[in-house]
Amino acid sequence: MTKTSDPTRCHWATGSDALMCDYHDTEWGVPLHDDHALFEFLCLEGAQAGLSWRTVLAKRENYRKAFHNFEIASVAAMKDRELEKLLLDPGIIRNRLKVTATRDNAIAALEAIEEFGSLDVYLWSFVDGKPLVNHWRDKGRVPASTPLSDRMSKELKKRGFRFVGTTICYSLLQATGMINDHLVGCFRHKVCVGK
Repeated sequence: MTKTSDPTRCHWATGSDALMCDYHDTEWGVPLHDDHALFEFLCLEGAQAGLSWRTVLAKRENYRKAFHNFEIASVAAMKDRELEKLLLDPGIIRNRLKVTATRDNAIAALEAIEEFGSLDVYLWSFVDGKPLVNHWRDKGRVPASTPLSDRMSKELKKRGFRFVGTTICYSLLQATGMINDHLVGCFRHKVCVGK
């Protein structure tokens, strides 16, 4: 019996890490248009600041429990005492600024939804509603930020969003499929182009 070889993936999702491989193979780079899911990614990318995505991904279910499954209005209504209690929860990253930023981001998201009709419309406006497809062949060419993420970061901060620096914004653009940064040799590159 011959062993089937694993598909070629982006460099960060290789090896035996099933969690990262599954995330890469099913979510990363897939165009996402659901307000609830976009808000979750916005918050989780912010929680990642200074840490690895692997760390945040492993705590994702705990974050969903802690923050009302990222239901935007429920998170916006969280009281200080509820946020304080979360600082005792080892299932999330217990950084006071990041925990309170989640509520602040929900409040800012509600304001964006009021103005634009949805978080989806607002966030996707940065790419004119259509995914940008890169054709990187070498992992060393993939940037950590771009003028687009600089502009997005500046605009989000103006609206009261927190933990939305340019690198976090670029990661958000990649994760939610606004930018397809799967390497050309990765089996997901063409799949995500067609989404």
